[in-house]
Amino acid sequence: MEEKSPLANRKICITGGAGFLGSFVQDSLHRRGITDFFIPRFEDYNLVEAADIRRMLSDAKPDVIIHLAANVGGIGANREHPAEFFYDNLMMGVQLIHEAWKFGVEKVVAIGTICAYPKFTPIPFRETDLWDGYPEETNAPYGLAKKMLLVQAQAYRQQYDFNTVYLLPVNLYGPRDNFSPRSSHVIPALIHKCYEASLRNDPEVVIWGDGTPTREFIYAGDAAEGIVMAAEHYNGPEPVNIGSGMEISIADLAELIAKLTGFTGKLVFDPTKPNGQPRRALDITRAEEYFGFNAKMDFETGIKNTIDYYIANRDAILQKG
Repeated sequence: MEEKSPLANRKICITGGAGFLGSFVQDSLHRRGITDFFIPRFEDYNLVEAADIRRMLSDAKPDVIIHLAANVGGIGANREHPAEFFYDNLMMGVQLIHEAWKFGVEKVVAIGTICAYPKFTPIPFRETDLWDGYPEETNAPYGLAKKMLLVQAQAYRQQYDFNTVYLLPVNLYGPRDNFSPRSSHVIPALIHKCYEASLRNDPEVVIWGDGTPTREFIYAGDAAEGIVMAAEHYNGPEPVNIGSGMEISIADLAELIAKLTGFTGKLVFDPTKPNGQPRRALDITRAEEYFGFNAKMDFETGIKNTIDYYIANRDAILQKG
């Protein structure tokens, strides 16, 4: 008989639960037989406002909060909205943790970001490297706003014995992602560009940067499973990376996506556009040691799943813009 989840009898609130990662967190909870959770919608609760957070807590009465909500985007969106990304993410997280402590919530699982790491972090990124330098400039406001939640989590644990854990997921991808050319991350952006170019028989696709940066990616379903496992089993003060243990250059990623979308033209890299952080790859030993998490999805299979989703939902995606 399968062991009952420690979350089974807890009231769970998932901020951002209706979003990309949130939909997979819902799936992970459903697999455990957990279906009764509260998902605050933006039209009902603006979590940047403390009054709305208090009202949400009063309505949800949660034992556990999984804080996924974020104002987030790719390099272009970070360059256009640095102030919004800083303010919205800082105010959401800091006020949520503070009000949750006052309300008597048992546990908060705060989701940080790989953008919190210093620009020139040694590979693989270890959690002990977090404070060894300034983040990469294009996403520093977002990364630092989310990094403050770690400071707050540790401070509230020290002074109030409040159980907030802090996770650092690497770049996510998968079905249900945001494919908007204006705000998407690199994988959905490349899928959109390459698939549409293949339909038009375009001779080339232009890609931001010079192709040399590397990234680690984790399938959203795997990341969600890691988050739920941490909610179930991790209660420590140290930040924990959530990753897959792989590393791929943007150039190799573009070639893979071009192949899988059927684009046969030329990939042209534009070095006048920012590269972002030079390399990203995580040390993922803590997640395995602390709560037994290992990513499962094969990367090429995950990319195929994401492309299949794009094709199946293409009309709605293009209409949304």
